[in-house]
Amino acid sequence: MGELRKRRTVEERVAEIDGKIETCKKNIATLEAKKKAILNPKPRKILSMNAVLKKAKEKGYTAKDIAKKLDIDIEE
Repeated sequence: MGELRKRRTVEERVAEIDGKIETCKKNIATLEAKKKAILNPKPRKILSMNAVLKKAKEKGYTAKDIAKKLDIDIEE
């Protein structure tokens, strides 16, 4: 019981508070970025038939191949 508690210096207390302030600033920046992402969402890509057909042709599929895969009967 005879032990005295060691008091921190003013500089130590200020340094601790500065550290807490920096942590809070980082958290605020993160939250601001999330808010911006919510308010300005990236546009979603719309899948179009032309894009699908273009990719199929690039891979070497013909109209008959695509119709067969889709189980569509096309009369010639």
